[in-house]
Amino acid sequence: MKSTSYQQKPTAFRWVIFTVMFFLLAVNLMDRITLSIGMPYIKEEFNLSPTMQGLILSSFFWSYALLQVPGGWLLDKYGPRKVITGALLGWGFFQAIIGFASSGMHMILARIGLGAAESPVSPSGAKLSSTWLTSQERGRGAVIMDSGSPLGVAVGGVLVANLILWFDSWRLAFIIVGIFTMSLGFLAWLILRDKPSQHSRVNQAECDYIEQGNSVSLNDTPESKTQGLGISWFMMWAIMIGRASWGMVYWGLLTWGPNYLAQAQGLDLKAIGNSTFLIFILGTAGCLFSGFFVDFLVKKGISHNIALKSLLSLSGIVGLCVFMMLPSITDPDSAVWLLGIAAFFMMFGSLYWSFPAILAPKDRVGLVGGFMNMANSCAGILVPILVGVILEYTGSFSGVLTYFGICAGFYILGTLCINFNKAPILSPTK
Repeated sequence: MKSTSYQQKPTAFRWVIFTVMFFLLAVNLMDRITLSIGMPYIKEEFNLSPTMQGLILSSFFWSYALLQVPGGWLLDKYGPRKVITGALLGWGFFQAIIGFASSGMHMILARIGLGAAESPVSPSGAKLSSTWLTSQERGRGAVIMDSGSPLGVAVGGVLVANLILWFDSWRLAFIIVGIFTMSLGFLAWLILRDKPSQHSRVNQAECDYIEQGNSVSLNDTPESKTQGLGISWFMMWAIMIGRASWGMVYWGLLTWGPNYLAQAQGLDLKAIGNSTFLIFILGTAGCLFSGFFVDFLVKKGISHNIALKSLLSLSGIVGLCVFMMLPSITDPDSAVWLLGIAAFFMMFGSLYWSFPAILAPKDRVGLVGGFMNMANSCAGILVPILVGVILEYTGSFSGVLTYFGICAGFYILGTLCINFNKAPILSPTK
């Protein structure tokens, strides 16, 4: 038990925890963009059709989606520290062995292993949010963590493109990134803890501050802890539909965006890396803006229901408009900037990672987060294949961009069906 001092100023180590999660999510997405950046070289070496490329890009999500709910259960049972450390070692290993693949089928098998290893990482942020942050800090926590995703794509796109050019080998790029990821397992074990009280860098004042900011009067009753998810299935389906529709757009851009820039806009590898950086760095900015702004609105007395639905609906509307405009854009610079605007607003969708901690009892946060990310991962399974099939049969990205616009519309619809007024009643942070 930590010594208590009422004059003690609370430490702020909870933000170190979420900075580490930000970094790990950045590496996570850097690993994923490696394949998309390298695909123009890989498809030539293995003579891959667009449909086969889609299958390879999709295969990561087959195991990733399947293991989301078990991954959430593992987080609730064993805690984020052990699970994240194991995940880093596993996904770094599978990332590295992709560099030794000799066929498209070998790549699919390695990507399935990669997806399995990465499956608990994103839900772990929701789990940590429920124990490390107060109710008025969860918007910031969600986007600080998840902003690592577009930043990882932005930096990873440039880094991987240059690694391939420097070494004249896509294989070495995979091996280097994989070894680096494995080394981060030691960082996770050293810094992360499941609860604030378990960390020597957290004083009692910070523990008290977090506990006082998370007093609940409804959803954390003993009865609720034995009732399934702790939220209604209607609410869970609304979350899953909204998240899956958002994921169609996000994973579609991540997996096929470099090919769109190469084929539809005529950019070379270096320009693709630089354009990817611009698009996803704007996504990072949008992600961070949304979290800090929604916490500002909540602090000013605006309900989560109004604040979250307003921002997320705006993001979907902008995304829909951009994707309806892009088929008629032939200037590469204009296309890149429009995609950057779409990324800025669509990354407001990172706020979804605050939903499990807001809506679910503490002992079900990992499970709810697992269901939510399973829906997102199912989008990751489908969209690379759908895009590949659309391209093979139409020979144009116009139909693909229209499809993304439709998905943005369903993202708005799913979000509007979520009722945040049924979240736990939380005492105000003092």
